[in-house]
Amino acid sequence: MKMINQIPVLPLLMAVVLALFAAGPARAVVEIDINRANVEPLPIAITDFLSDDGIGAQISAVVAADLKRSGLFAPIDKGAFIQKIDNPDAAPRFQDWTVINAQALVTGRVVRDPDGRLRAEFRLWDTFASQQLSGEQFFTSPENWRRVAHIIADAIYERLTGEKGYFDSRVVFVSESGPKTARQKQLAIMDQDGANLRMLTNANDIVLTPRFSPGRQEITYMSFEGGQPRVYLLQLETGQRELVGNFPGMTFSPRFSPDGQKVIMSLQQDGNANIYTMDLRSRQTTRLTNTAAIDTSPSYSPDGSQIVFESDRGGRQQLYIMGADGSNQRRVSFGDGSYSTPVWSPRGDLIAFTKQSGGKFSIGVMRTDGSGERILTTGFHNEGPTWAPNGRVLMFFRQPAGAGGPQIYSIDLTGYNEQLVTTPTYASDPAWSPLLE
Repeated sequence: MKMINQIPVLPLLMAVVLALFAAGPARAVVEIDINRANVEPLPIAITDFLSDDGIGAQISAVVAADLKRSGLFAPIDKGAFIQKIDNPDAAPRFQDWTVINAQALVTGRVVRDPDGRLRAEFRLWDTFASQQLSGEQFFTSPENWRRVAHIIADAIYERLTGEKGYFDSRVVFVSESGPKTARQKQLAIMDQDGANLRMLTNANDIVLTPRFSPGRQEITYMSFEGGQPRVYLLQLETGQRELVGNFPGMTFSPRFSPDGQKVIMSLQQDGNANIYTMDLRSRQTTRLTNTAAIDTSPSYSPDGSQIVFESDRGGRQQLYIMGADGSNQRRVSFGDGSYSTPVWSPRGDLIAFTKQSGGKFSIGVMRTDGSGERILTTGFHNEGPTWAPNGRVLMFFRQPAGAGGPQIYSIDLTGYNEQLVTTPTYASDPAWSPLLE
């Protein structure tokens, strides 16, 4: 058994909604229409949260970074602030914020309670309507302050867009180091913004395709330990690792079912590959496809009723959908080029994919019936999309031409907001977790 770092998730307790509503004229409440293409970022002022040490300013800085990275918010430079917030419980001087065009304002404080816990609270204000939009309070251990910041950013995002946020989440990926001819690959995990990176495996064996369980604290992945590709389950809290099954031939692309009770994967035998499920309780396997082609990269719909996968049964890689029992297999991709690595959106409305056409690789999305194909980014080699928990943002990895290595990027559904996710090593094959609890 290999040594694997423990990744505890410390609990957060949301305490109360902070009620304080400032009187003001009746106006439309500030909001962002997230469904518009190329949304103009909302100017927002995020003040340093009051605290006896620097923790308040650190939390507000992470909140600002989260919101800015979404592409939907434009945090205003603190040098432009007129009012210094010395009492976050009181209504601010709204005119001091509207004059610098801050359409929303965030204030807050962080206190260390006698039991050692942090108490973090924030208020969100609509400056032009002169009213509080929301306010909440959280308790957590001091080492968990970053999670508090992400949860506050999620609350602001949801209040102003009407959509769930995605900042309190993690990404597991393959960390790559060393020369291209002798690349070492380890499993790694980080917060969605690249912070708190930890290695989960050592560099002795090649690892591929890590994927999160819906239960959030378990991943499945492929390992070439002993020279044979095998599928493993890894408990993030305990570090315990378990072999899913010792199948003849090669196993590829394992993923969990939405209820976390099954793993779906592709097994290669006699030159072709078919899709199987394994019940994790009984270890019983069920074959879903039976072709002389290569069927791989299966991904469940959020309700577990359907599966999208790639297959070259028609001569080149295309996307197909079938029922969860293997019934009604049908092709859904019909554009030029080849399609691969499909993954169903957590919202259920779209399928993301990799497309190879004209010597380039693109990341795109389509509706579940194959219509409405939309390419988000194109380059030398882009691959492996994974969805944010709210189904509004994707991560993928990009391999540049030449001697360099892959890096992870994020992009939203508009295709306008592409961001590099900084990692200390080369990074590939990201998988985004659900929201943490």
